[in-house]
Amino acid sequence: MTEFSAAALAHRKAQLEARLTELGVRLHGIEDELMSHQSRDWEEMATEREHDEVLTSMGDGGKDEIRMIQAALERLDAGEYGYCTSCGAQISEERLDVLPATPFCRTCAP
Repeated sequence: MTEFSAAALAHRKAQLEARLTELGVRLHGIEDELMSHQSRDWEEMATEREHDEVLTSMGDGGKDEIRMIQAALERLDAGEYGYCTSCGAQISEERLDVLPATPFCRTCAP
């Protein structure tokens, strides 16, 4: 494998930052939705609670992805992006295309 070019790293950084922005908007929407429920009807409240559980789960997943992206951006700034944090091997571009924030090569992925 060859080293990552400056252009490739800039592309990855832009990709990660765009996803971070997208997730921020999505999480803000989820928070707004969770705060908007004010039903007084018991049946509606039960339905809203089920809906809230789904939204909360989606929000938690989004927060996890945000943490992964922030860590990837830190690795990028430190010159460590694209290398497995476990074994140090270069992560394939194909894997980074699918999981741009991954800290692990295919071999070390849990």
